[in-house]
Amino acid sequence: MKFTFLCKSKPSTTGKKVAIVGAGIAGLSAAGYLVCKGFEVDIYDKQPLVGGMATLAIPSYRILPSDVLEGAEDLVKNFGVKIYLNTKVVCGERHDEGDDFVKQVIDLRNLMKEYHAILIATGTWRSRKLGVPGEEARGVVDALNFLYKLKLIEHGLIKETPPKPRKVIVIGAGLSAVDAAEEALRLGAEEVYLVYRRTKKEAPCGEYYIEDLIMKGIKWVELAAPTKILTENNTVKAVEFQKMRLGPPDKTGRPAPIPIPGSEFILEADLVIPAIGEISTPPFTFECAELKQFLDEKGYIISKGYRLGNTNVFVAGDVLTGPTKLGEACKHGLYAAKAIEVFLRGV
Repeated sequence: MKFTFLCKSKPSTTGKKVAIVGAGIAGLSAAGYLVCKGFEVDIYDKQPLVGGMATLAIPSYRILPSDVLEGAEDLVKNFGVKIYLNTKVVCGERHDEGDDFVKQVIDLRNLMKEYHAILIATGTWRSRKLGVPGEEARGVVDALNFLYKLKLIEHGLIKETPPKPRKVIVIGAGLSAVDAAEEALRLGAEEVYLVYRRTKKEAPCGEYYIEDLIMKGIKWVELAAPTKILTENNTVKAVEFQKMRLGPPDKTGRPAPIPIPGSEFILEADLVIPAIGEISTPPFTFECAELKQFLDEKGYIISKGYRLGNTNVFVAGDVLTGPTKLGEACKHGLYAAKAIEVFLRGV
């Protein structure tokens, strides 16, 4: 995966420096564009490996980590990009999933002073919660954490034996749910259920992936939502679900799932994987006076374009849009990089 496809060698420098916070696909794509335009680029990432979700969450059969790592190596060796790993950049206090490898913390405001422009591409490193009783029990692991740990083991970044569950329930129908269900099957689980509150027609991943999983032996259960996690000694034993029917469209434009009273049923499991989406994790909070105006009431970035107001801070990728596919993240990074180029050539 070549991020510097716009040039064959490093051009003469403009003398202007850009810091990219986040070494995922959006950040790396932006870096490739910017170095080809003559800007000096430094990348900061809290993980011990570049690539973001592409190398640390998405299974290798979907995207080869080596492709991403080779592209990053090209940025470093041939275009002078500096990558600072195990480094969290933040303004204010925030702790997200995937912070375990952080060795140093840098204040975002310092980078705003040291660099001509900053690009935030920190992605979505926080899982949405089900909001049902029992979800804090042992044996309940969010899809992001489940996939992340498997990738850490694969890369040799932690020395653990992959889990060997017997009965697995994955809740959700996005790509994270699909990946979690397939990985559970690869781990040797006897039964894997994929449970979704709508039908396969409304599944965010698309009907193709659902049909593919069914052919591989995964049991698809639609029109059902969890009401509580059943536990014993704070360890998951089963999940109680309630059947749904579809009503008028909700704010997403899809038919709203409506609970059917008295329709509860139980599925046993020793591993439950909620996979109902990830939340954007910008590197600043309401404690950051310089940037808090660009957060909505939930702490998500709000911006009419790639640039945050009149600052030298830009934003791209899933941290702005929410979870998307890799192609969208790449495109977003390139568009943001173009906006940075226009900004820097005018100052």
